[in-house]
Amino acid sequence: MAKIIHISGLKKRFGANIVLDGIDLDFEAKKVTAIIGQSGTGKSVLLKTVNGILQADEGSIALDGKPMEAMEEKELLEARRRFGYLFQNAALFDSMTVEQNIAFPLREMLGIKDRKKIRERVREMLSWVDLEGIEKKFPAELSGGMRKRVGFARTLAPEPDILLFDEPTTGLDPVLSESINELISRVNRELGMTCIVISHDIAGMFAYADTIAFLADGKIAAKGKPGELARSNHPVLRKFLEYSFTNFDAYEDNQCRDS
Repeated sequence: MAKIIHISGLKKRFGANIVLDGIDLDFEAKKVTAIIGQSGTGKSVLLKTVNGILQADEGSIALDGKPMEAMEEKELLEARRRFGYLFQNAALFDSMTVEQNIAFPLREMLGIKDRKKIRERVREMLSWVDLEGIEKKFPAELSGGMRKRVGFARTLAPEPDILLFDEPTTGLDPVLSESINELISRVNRELGMTCIVISHDIAGMFAYADTIAFLADGKIAAKGKPGELARSNHPVLRKFLEYSFTNFDAYEDNQCRDS
């Protein structure tokens, strides 16, 4: 499978604090890649650097083989439009209705002016996330799970190639977390979108991701298919999984029997 994003030697620091210390990582097109690790290890910083929200201090990020730092301004803008980003708190505009929130990137990013087309796209996106008929509601009228799904719909609306998810299940109960994970899997399967997810829902990532990368001490300490990481002898990774992954022992036993 072709690499859609290639990261080489990526470094990011804030003052004297080195957060990313030479990241080397590839993302395969049309696959789900999860990035896991302890809190404060730089997962969100990595995601925001990939998207261009933050600037790397050193290293290269190549999109379809072309380094983004070498792109001209217009080409870089087009490249960034290929990304969709779902923020941890959904980042909805409180003063806008659900319809206006989802329509925002259609108007501002794609320049669509036709109101009928916008309404149709909004309805289509709400149907995708099972929230039909809430176009006129405001974010304050929605539950946490509904806000997440509206944010998901807004991220999908401009049809990006690559979706970035920053802790999409944080604050949700297990049932709602499962529904968000299934939505991520569904857009990958049915729409062929490349999905990059950072999450503390370790069991969910082991169930849905094609590849998992473990971030520790500013570097990618381990990477592979879920079963490969479960069988890894990397001491820091094993300790992390034992503490973070409910029923890890049972999952590990199943992987060992299958290998």
